[in-house]
Amino acid sequence: MPQPLNSKEQALFRLVVRSYEDKQYKKGVKTADQILKKFPKHGDTMAMKALILNAQGRTEEAFALGKEALTADMKSHVCWHVYGLLYRAAKNFEEASKAYKFALKLEPESAQIQRDLAVLQVQMRDYPGYIQSRRAMLQARPQIRQNWTALSIAYHLDGNLTEAEKVLSAYEGTLKQTPSRLDLEHSESVMYKNSLIAEQGDYQRALDHLEDAAKYNLDRLAVMEARAEYLQKLGKNEEAAKAYRALLDRNPDHQAYYEKLTQALGISDDDVKARKAIYDEYAAKFPRCDAARRLPLDFLSGDDFEEAAESYLTLMLNKGVPSTFANLKHLYSDDFKKEVLPELAENYLESQGADASSKDKGEAAALYFLAQHYNYRLSRDLDQADEYVNKAIEKDPKSVDYNMTKARILKHRGDIKKAAEAMDYARTLDLRDRYINSKAAKYHLRNNDNDKALKTVGLFTRADTVGGPLVDLLDMQCVWFLTEDGEAYARRGNIGLALKRLQAVANIFDVWQEDQFDFHTFSLRKGQIRAYVDMIRWEDHIRDHPFYSRAALAAIEIYLDLAAKPAENGVNGEDTDEALAKKKAAKKAKKEQQRLEREAAEKQAKQDPNKASSSQTDEVKKKDDDPLGLKLAATEDPLGDAVKLLAPLLQVCPKSLEAQHAGFEVYLLRGKYILALRCLRAAIEIDPSSPKVHEQTIAFRNALNHATDLPAKVLEVLKEEFKAIEPSEDLKKVNDAFQAKHKSSPPHQLAALRVQHILGEDKPRTNKEILALLELPEIEFAHALEALELLQKWRSSETETFRKAAIVKWPQVTRLE
Repeated sequence: MPQPLNSKEQALFRLVVRSYEDKQYKKGVKTADQILKKFPKHGDTMAMKALILNAQGRTEEAFALGKEALTADMKSHVCWHVYGLLYRAAKNFEEASKAYKFALKLEPESAQIQRDLAVLQVQMRDYPGYIQSRRAMLQARPQIRQNWTALSIAYHLDGNLTEAEKVLSAYEGTLKQTPSRLDLEHSESVMYKNSLIAEQGDYQRALDHLEDAAKYNLDRLAVMEARAEYLQKLGKNEEAAKAYRALLDRNPDHQAYYEKLTQALGISDDDVKARKAIYDEYAAKFPRCDAARRLPLDFLSGDDFEEAAESYLTLMLNKGVPSTFANLKHLYSDDFKKEVLPELAENYLESQGADASSKDKGEAAALYFLAQHYNYRLSRDLDQADEYVNKAIEKDPKSVDYNMTKARILKHRGDIKKAAEAMDYARTLDLRDRYINSKAAKYHLRNNDNDKALKTVGLFTRADTVGGPLVDLLDMQCVWFLTEDGEAYARRGNIGLALKRLQAVANIFDVWQEDQFDFHTFSLRKGQIRAYVDMIRWEDHIRDHPFYSRAALAAIEIYLDLAAKPAENGVNGEDTDEALAKKKAAKKAKKEQQRLEREAAEKQAKQDPNKASSSQTDEVKKKDDDPLGLKLAATEDPLGDAVKLLAPLLQVCPKSLEAQHAGFEVYLLRGKYILALRCLRAAIEIDPSSPKVHEQTIAFRNALNHATDLPAKVLEVLKEEFKAIEPSEDLKKVNDAFQAKHKSSPPHQLAALRVQHILGEDKPRTNKEILALLELPEIEFAHALEALELLQKWRSSETETFRKAAIVKWPQVTRLE
């Protein structure tokens, strides 16, 4: 039985709740202790104290006290609600949901518990449960519009568009008068209902609804776009054309409007002349419009293309537009256009040189265009690029753009050190430009100069941030810097800090996913329904972002290395010299961390006492107990850590070849043959000619041939599903045939050599064949770097010989040194 409180203690209990809400945690704990001193088994007070302890970061104590509160009063909805909040804070949503439901059984009328449960259900994508919760909330308070809207959204997300529309119509039927035209929430609701009708494919009804209910909607652009789309889908092409012309008059640089207009006018893709006439019309109507002049270059060919390209290029170069090449480089997938564009630029350059009156007007811009052309991967000639960029710099030595391109050319030559210096010089030409500052920092990281990169990027972070620029970059969720920083540390062999940065990127994506919690209620309160639904759908694919996959794959590669060479003498599989060097580096980094902490403490001590601080609200800032990543590097289960990053990657990026390759490596090392085979089959489907596919196919057959402890059912499945190489085939002969077939391809040759190593073939022979790769005519320094890394991994005696030979071949490539 719960202990009843007298009036004095009830007032104290209300003070505990208020202290928690105001984040005055010390006061809350002190007040709760006052109550518990007199009523030691009062469950609600114990629960509130547990909630405050959790907010202070004392999670274990909070859970222990929360369980004790439940023991004291199993029938208290407060205790169960708090227990759910504790699990939610620990990201155990399943248990939190169970606790909320139990609390709701005890107190069915509690709006707060119902709201918390609903938010948790939509976060977990439990749409049937969300519908049930929202229906209950609507029945409890039908006078609030957002309860109707939320139920409609719940049906929509669950795929029941008809019911979603019915809910909104039912609410409209309850209105005694039409809301004001300036009512934003009503305006959004009308457009949301219109989108529901359209999603059902009933475009005529959607158009009628648009013409009626949304005629004076506040979002005029959305109304115009929807109307044009519906007219076109209904085959009313003449009206659709008028609608798209109205949109083009509003925004003549919107590419999609031109495409839709040509479709509405019934112009086929083959009728180039008619399509060009549309763009010419708007180019004449809007002289400053870029799209009308640039977009025809995508579909024109032959003399028509040459004429239009010359006109466009001349206009852009006369203006000196730096982004001219960036606007046109997508055309380089067409060989004809790739040849014509530099010729036109050369002709322009000659005309500028011949015309004394227009000297230097666009000459520098043309030189810059040609420098970018020859630096581009599809038309690369770095000597030519260097020549043109130097001429452009002579024309304008203080141009940030020209000096940036100079740095890029050096990077493509492999001279990362000089590239970083050149980019840093470009940065000094405009110290107020954040973009060039970021590029300079990025190049320092590519040069493995992490400290200089942090110092550079720190010029644009907040100077008063406790902990320095890195803490500010973490607060700002600067994903690109953390990724590049982690990769640089990985190249330097500092596994701890590499994992620290890469895991920080993964944590940022977790935060982005958790940030939805704030918007489940905020978006409804503000009436931003369409944006909210778009956000939910975006969040469902958040981890297919390139930065997540890049950071995850880099971290997985490190974990695979850790798993392949387990700790020796307390160090992650390193030689004694390497271990000593890294211990020194860790010691140095620790001293630097202590210095930063001292500086932060001094800064805090000097802080203005009149300035608001977190101490006034007892907010707890989490302290990083592993600033150097030493605990991450000392993991006892590297493959388990790799799987945590790999699982979402395979789920959202099933077509990523790199993700499937990484999945195969991880699962094979874990002995999960069926999962490894699934990744291998996916990789074969994506790109059967990939060198890595050949390597992993043989590795899988070799692993099966030597597996002795596989269950009979697993063997049966594998035998049925894996038929790429039969058990009776000689793997060495298969690999030799592959090597002979691709004798001129460095990536395929490297794959074959890795297979030789897997099969345990003669190591001296393999090492010599790697040396012979340098003689291949198609080899590039990137392949040489990969081969060098392979020799280092194998601890080959030929490593230095290969390095010296590669340096002779590519003396400018700094990473070979």
